[in-house]
Amino acid sequence: MQRHYLREARKHFRENRQMLFVSGPRQVGKTTLARQLSNTFALSDYFNWDNQAHRTAILHGPESVAERLELDRLLAEKPFCAFDELHKYRGWRDFLKGFFDVYENQVHILMTGSARLDVFKRAGDSLLGRYFPYVLHPLSVAECLEPEREDSLISPPERIDEDRWRALWRYGGFPEPFLKADDRFHTRWKNLRTEQLLREDLRDLTRIQELGQVETLALNLSRHVGQLTSYSKLAREIRASIDSVRRWIAVLESLYLCFSVRPWHRNVTRGLRKEPKFYLWDWSQVQEPGARAENLVAAALLKAVHWWTQSGQGDFGLYFVRDKQKREVDFLVTRDRQPWFMAEVKTSGKSRLSHSLALFQSQTGAEHAFQLAMDLDYVEADCFEHKNPIIVPARTFLSQLI
Repeated sequence: MQRHYLREARKHFRENRQMLFVSGPRQVGKTTLARQLSNTFALSDYFNWDNQAHRTAILHGPESVAERLELDRLLAEKPFCAFDELHKYRGWRDFLKGFFDVYENQVHILMTGSARLDVFKRAGDSLLGRYFPYVLHPLSVAECLEPEREDSLISPPERIDEDRWRALWRYGGFPEPFLKADDRFHTRWKNLRTEQLLREDLRDLTRIQELGQVETLALNLSRHVGQLTSYSKLAREIRASIDSVRRWIAVLESLYLCFSVRPWHRNVTRGLRKEPKFYLWDWSQVQEPGARAENLVAAALLKAVHWWTQSGQGDFGLYFVRDKQKREVDFLVTRDRQPWFMAEVKTSGKSRLSHSLALFQSQTGAEHAFQLAMDLDYVEADCFEHKNPIIVPARTFLSQLI
């Protein structure tokens, strides 16, 4: 399956000298993207830090890698070089800086990693100005449709077939379980990925010793998806300090197990300011249907705001809105730091239109306000033509994103 990120990566290397950093969760497709991209170049090489031979070449320094790429010869076109999981190397920043500064005009460089590359910073000079970052997300409704997307923020709506919609709901958006759509495979895949992330990655990339407590914390977060976070409650549940819980959640975010959505309070009367909500990158691990629906939409919106921002279309953000009277809208998307649209998630289209949409649209000045119904069938209509609060099918709305 070819991801839409492949076209953007090709465009990046045609137009820019900078390295491309692609991070994202384990098994989301980063290695596949690197290999697909390498096939578009006449000369390419791939280095995986977990491969002993590749690791030896990297440890021998930039000159060793350059020799394998034949950068000491006159070539008809720039070769392509991919470094996978290089962030596990303590000196990765110094290595990349040295390699790029010498050979930037002779090679296209891609780096991928399953941890946020802006978090695991080691000693060395800044790479500022030498790379552009992208986050590779799980599949979404819009990407499953595989249309030829233009550079506009919002695409025309398109119907997703029922099998793919159900597969996204049941198996999540990670490519392999989504494509197989098999219960037993999904269970084995999910258990293995969780074990690798909560054991191997925590052990290799952090100094955390309390792996059992962090594993329990991750399980509890999956049970509190979409709820206001109480660090003190989580601390009591796993018998740890509040500071430890905050630190461990930050690590789980950096490893792409979960992500946070924070409250928007500008122009919101008595709005919340601090408590975030957390969602999982793999929404198939969320058991309660309402929470899973909210998580699926949160993941799609996060993917959109990351894409729009990282592809240079503006500065976008994802928030929720809640006041001290407990009135709430699940999501608010901002564009250039101004409210753009709101989205409230409901499992049923029979639910009445939430009064909070009109209230917070008036206070924030958001251009659109949608109530997404997960069970409504697709409608051939552009959601974004409407300004007033309106109930729309989730699959119609999500098909218009990215």
